[in-house]
Amino acid sequence: MKTLDIAALAERVRAGDRRALARAITLVESGRADHRADALALLEALGTDRQALRIGLSGTPGVGKSTFIERFGLMLTGQGLRVAVLAVDPSSARSGGSILGDKTRMEQLARDPNAFIRPSPSQTQLGGVARRSREAVALCEAAGFDVVLIETVGVGQSETVVAQMADLFVLLLAPAGGDELQGVKRGIMEMADLILVNKADGALKEQALRTCADYAGALRLLRKREQDPDGFPKALTVSALEDTGLEAAWADMQALADWRKDQGIWAATRKAQASYWFAEDVRQGLLRWLQDDADTKARMQAAEAQVRDGTLSPAAAAAAVLAPLRGAKG
Repeated sequence: MKTLDIAALAERVRAGDRRALARAITLVESGRADHRADALALLEALGTDRQALRIGLSGTPGVGKSTFIERFGLMLTGQGLRVAVLAVDPSSARSGGSILGDKTRMEQLARDPNAFIRPSPSQTQLGGVARRSREAVALCEAAGFDVVLIETVGVGQSETVVAQMADLFVLLLAPAGGDELQGVKRGIMEMADLILVNKADGALKEQALRTCADYAGALRLLRKREQDPDGFPKALTVSALEDTGLEAAWADMQALADWRKDQGIWAATRKAQASYWFAEDVRQGLLRWLQDDADTKARMQAAEAQVRDGTLSPAAAAAAVLAPLRGAKG
């Protein structure tokens, strides 16, 4: 990437220029040190005066996330809202590559002038979100989008990290038998603000209603959360294919967001999220420093060799590598 005029790029992003937004997201996702410096300068220039409703969305494979997002997004743009979709694709643990096919799965929404879709590789990050997804969200807010949908990778316990960048978390599930509850991690259930049972149409409609009732019952057994008004979290049925239930789901999202704003929970949550990401960036920076420091790298290689041949336990080897660092601190 050539030398950037940060002020000019920031101005174009704030004006809602989609090409500038795409370039800015590419910048914050870059691992190059010079790009990182430019990215930080850009984020500082943009500020945080604009806020969107951030919605984290996850679901089991085959549940119809892309179809749901497209129909839901088109409904929102039809109401005059600007919608950004940050779709995180799984990266190969072997090659690091990703298919990044979300735009082809959301062809109609991708052509909507009030929508912006950005697929990003997860780069094997825990939580199913790209490492810089939170900064991409901030860029979309600065560009004037009203709603930012963060589609995460799969469903797993580690995916609760998406709660640290979203205002609401929506879990999308498909109609299934009674064993389906056993396949959903309790941590995800406890984090969900809305559970939407998709594909409630045709032959699956009755099954979807039963599944929804099962989840509604399960939610009632969970401990009451201070960030919820009466009736939340809740389970609903939707059909992305037939566009049914989408307006009701959106109404519930708005009602929950408004209640949290009135109660001061919205602002408090965002402050807590900022603290979380500060600590996370410090941790990641320390890890990079350790990996790049020549002496530490040599000690790690020597200790790893002992671990491999069984002469030293992993815990003891780690302590030996870190001991000089503790001494330097003292």
